[in-house]
Amino acid sequence: MTEGTTAQAAEGVDTLSRLEQEGEIAADYLEGLLDIADLDGDIDMDVEADRAAVSIISDSNSRDLQKLVGRDGEVLEALQELTRLAVHRETGDRSRLMLDIGGYRAKKRTELAELGAKTADEVKSTGAPVKLDPMTPFERKVVHDAVAAAGLRSESEGEEPQRFVVVLPA
Repeated sequence: MTEGTTAQAAEGVDTLSRLEQEGEIAADYLEGLLDIADLDGDIDMDVEADRAAVSIISDSNSRDLQKLVGRDGEVLEALQELTRLAVHRETGDRSRLMLDIGGYRAKKRTELAELGAKTADEVKSTGAPVKLDPMTPFERKVVHDAVAAAGLRSESEGEEPQRFVVVLPA
């Protein structure tokens, strides 16, 4: 290996270690939250797309975890931000950690990818741009990725919380 390759490999290991540490800090924080709320759930940690990914899952069919998701994922978004702050407090670094609860975000990702692909097909057939409803940053990112995969481009317009995606013809 060359010196540059060795440095890149070491940097990759450092990044992975840092993201795993973020996941562990987040898991500890969320376990404490589950204990306080007296909710059952297991914590699953992973690293996806250069960010720590933490999921709260439950073996039971109870709707307890739905309380942590809230209407349209509002509580999930707030918990994700609080978890990122807990990681920041421990590490001193800004975290891009993604939190999923009860598979909500994974299901949402699938739905949004389908919406992006369907909208791209509509734009291809009509030749006219299509504006979608306002979305969170996570939701917009998933749609942008799906549109790009379909060979078109998209842009975000508007101001938070009314920021939305516009899918543009080729």
